Amino acid sequence: MNLTANWSYPTRVLFGAGRIRELAQACAEAGIRRPLLVTDRGLKGMAITETALDLLEQAGLGRAIFAEVDPNPTDRNLDDGLRAYREGGHDGVVAFGGGSGIDLGKMVAFMAGQTRPLWDFEDIGDWWTRADAEGIAPIVAVPTTAGTGSEVGRASVITNSQSHVKKIIFHPKVLPRVVVSDPELTMGLPPKLTAGTGMDAFAHCLEAYCSPFFHPMSAGIALEGMRLVHEFLPRAFRDGGDLEARAQMLAAGSMGAVAFQKGLGAVHALSHPVGANYDTHHGTTNAVVMPAVLCFNRPAVEGRLGQAAAYLGIAGGFDGFLARVEELNGMFGFPEGLAAMGVEEARLPDLAAQAVEDPSAGGNPLPMTLANTLALYRDAM
Repeated sequence: MNLTANWSYPTRVLFGAGRIRELAQACAEAGIRRPLLVTDRGLKGMAITETALDLLEQAGLGRAIFAEVDPNPTDRNLDDGLRAYREGGHDGVVAFGGGSGIDLGKMVAFMAGQTRPLWDFEDIGDWWTRADAEGIAPIVAVPTTAGTGSEVGRASVITNSQSHVKKIIFHPKVLPRVVVSDPELTMGLPPKLTAGTGMDAFAHCLEAYCSPFFHPMSAGIALEGMRLVHEFLPRAFRDGGDLEARAQMLAAGSMGAVAFQKGLGAVHALSHPVGANYDTHHGTTNAVVMPAVLCFNRPAVEGRLGQAAAYLGIAGGFDGFLARVEELNGMFGFPEGLAAMGVEEARLPDLAAQAVEDPSAGGNPLPMTLANTLALYRDAM
């Protein structure tokens, strides 16, 4: 199978092995002449990052990098990134890496021309219209993990360093102009991160599929995305050099982010406060809480997930689907509950209060109240 294509869903995507070589052309297409490459600390100095910087420098676009980005990026990281962007006289961003680097890079581009504070643009109602759209710098995104799908998203998740609450910042022009999706960039990802980011993609697809809102296109993408993760994540986990598995997972990551236009749910509502307060890996946290959430939502999703199980080739309907999620978590060596991730019983009421206020809660198939969310956290412990 030839896994090379040009896509425009929802933005222009240059997909295929070796396509990082087209990075400078992608910048030109986006109108960027002095890019700032924004990534996370773990990727600074790595071969794939140096290759990207070499390509930019050889094309006369400079060699500028900002990598002071936490695993759960914060407003403080953003302030530092904006300082680097402005002092360097940049006119666009190459958002490079996993979800943290891409989310922060998108926000650097977004805030570069704004005069209001970041939190004025939280994804509430029409708050996005407060932004000066002309002040948003162009973005080229380069994913190096297969999970968040932030490269095809119109929002970023940023942690408020004072309240320790994750906030979603949305604007249509935060969607990158061009995406360079090269599966070869993901081949050095360790098995643990391969599994964690892959289950993030699965969570996006699962929650979008189960969301009660009407969006048949997203539902179809979510279903196929789950199939790709079910089939190819174990292969990528076992053999990081399996290029076909890496490519299919990279596609699944983008599909999950496209699909969750339909909505997310309790998996993300529970995961966001845990990540913001305990700095846990987002995709791994999603996977750890997923079995408890599936059981919680069973009355509303049993039939639907029975159909999904059949499509994925899983016997046993809902019970078979749940057993497969638990099997994957065991295969990947994930913690057996939130307590094993360091979450304290005494903090659960505070976490539950944050979870019911999380934007993802509104897309859950069953209503989330303070009482049932606290019980759900306890089940996930």
